[in-house]
Amino acid sequence: MLTLHRAGFVLPDPAGAGPAPAGSAVLVDGAVLVDGAVLVRGELVEAVGPFGELAAAHPGARVRDWCAAVLTPGLRNPYGHGLLERAYHPDPREGTGAEPVPGGLDAEGDDVRCGASARRGLQRMLGFGVTAVAGPFERASVRTAVARSGLAALAPGGGAAAAEGPLDPLAVLPLAQAAHGRIAAGGRADFAVFACDGDVPAPLPGGCLATVLGGRLVYRRR
Repeated sequence: MLTLHRAGFVLPDPAGAGPAPAGSAVLVDGAVLVDGAVLVRGELVEAVGPFGELAAAHPGARVRDWCAAVLTPGLRNPYGHGLLERAYHPDPREGTGAEPVPGGLDAEGDDVRCGASARRGLQRMLGFGVTAVAGPFERASVRTAVARSGLAALAPGGGAAAAEGPLDPLAVLPLAQAAHGRIAAGGRADFAVFACDGDVPAPLPGGCLATVLGGRLVYRRR
């Protein structure tokens, strides 16, 4: 099935590695598609371009209209080790809130409990548009949780592996650094949709509206 994701702004490549598709309406040095869309077939991106052109070329495609929002590549969280192997993500039934407890697993020897915490942490990352997370992941249960989540597991980079950071990469990183890869035809359909401030095509921290992972809508804000 073909799905057409429409948004007021589409940023195929926030890091500026390549231009937007030829013939599109663009802003900001060719980096932003205005009234753009991403066409998805299965787990891959079929095309990126102006919504009107893609809708006319694929009249049978299901349309998800995200209205006045900005669609970008999914985000990379560089703090995976601290967030998934050291921090504890409470079970909602515990009644202690949803915020991770820093260092809550440092002395934990129960690998099952660590794996359950990691699964909750990964689910919460999806709510911030995260589609890739950096390790290292030393606990077997955490490695399994990451593998089953569908998020891309990345090698550690810099000092972030030893640091504890937020679930939302946009809280501490600009989009150009937080974005994982680019949205391009033939690539895996991993992207996120964010609220933006009026006509400014920049995602708001904490403003994730939806996350798509391998073509599947895995998170949608209620």
